[in-house]
Amino acid sequence: MDITILGIESSCDDTSAAVLRNNVLLSNVIASQAVHVKYGGVIPELASRAHQQNIVPVVDTALKEAGIGVDQIDAIAFTRGPGLVGSLLVGVSFAKGLSLAQRIPMVEVNHLQGHILSHLIDLPDRTLPHPEFPFLCLLVSGGHTQIVRVDSPASMEILGTTIDDAAGEAFDKCAKVMGLPYPGGPVIDRLAAEGDPQAFRFAHPRVEGFDYSFSGLKTSFLYTLRDAVAAEPDFIERHKADLCASLQTTIIEILLKQLVRAARETGIRDIAIAGGVSANSGLRNAIAAEGRKRGWRTFLPELKFTTDNAAMIAMAGYHRYLKGEFASLDIAPVARLEELL
Repeated sequence: MDITILGIESSCDDTSAAVLRNNVLLSNVIASQAVHVKYGGVIPELASRAHQQNIVPVVDTALKEAGIGVDQIDAIAFTRGPGLVGSLLVGVSFAKGLSLAQRIPMVEVNHLQGHILSHLIDLPDRTLPHPEFPFLCLLVSGGHTQIVRVDSPASMEILGTTIDDAAGEAFDKCAKVMGLPYPGGPVIDRLAAEGDPQAFRFAHPRVEGFDYSFSGLKTSFLYTLRDAVAAEPDFIERHKADLCASLQTTIIEILLKQLVRAARETGIRDIAIAGGVSANSGLRNAIAAEGRKRGWRTFLPELKFTTDNAAMIAMAGYHRYLKGEFASLDIAPVARLEELL
């Protein structure tokens, strides 16, 4: 029997709704919020207000694009966390209201697990490549950097995580210092293609196990700029492409070092990446090259599944539905990952 899931994602600054039938995506609608660009980062209050304005038309559009009615939905999957509480509250509240009105069960989803399970989505016109269990997933986003062992859709183990900044934060914070627009990661990626990745050397952390640290890199980058600008006021403008290329190369080297170590010690050869930073062209090229070198099967998500989207939430919800793991109406959103574990 076919199972149809409505997914709702509102963890940060993208309002998204998607419809999934089994593992086939029928629609995936995203409303982004340009209001945060002029502030150089997401303003939580503005984000939650925008979600309130967007949630109804986004869900309505997703249902129409999928060609189904509300009465055909078997369950509503929603992001419970982690994320901005005000933003999450909009999605959770909408899911509760629709559940009550239409008597449709709800399933809660861990946003980060959604990113990982995006690798199981298929499209109506083609089957996408999927990793086999167990696989390792390098999850890289603005707020999280993790290496996760995935034994099944319901069984995941975090092998390593950042002990300070995430990779996405390192990109965005360094971009802000250079005067680049928000979000900084895509801008650095574009400029890096024009620069010399060996022009500058920045600090690499020494971290035990599979954990990550990016605070030392960020400090090293800031000190380099401070000293250089003191001697040459237009240093950043003259060397912007080289700075971006060197910064991006360093971040990728840090990410891959721990991932290679985890793959070697676990013996797992199916390697995936997920999260917003998995859209970075340098990282995608580097992990593909590393895979060819080490005999991995590498899985890179389609770009539309790298950013926050409801398709991945619907997929994670589908697997929870199959296990009969339904949410109650008294459930509340949570900001921190630790509250979901």
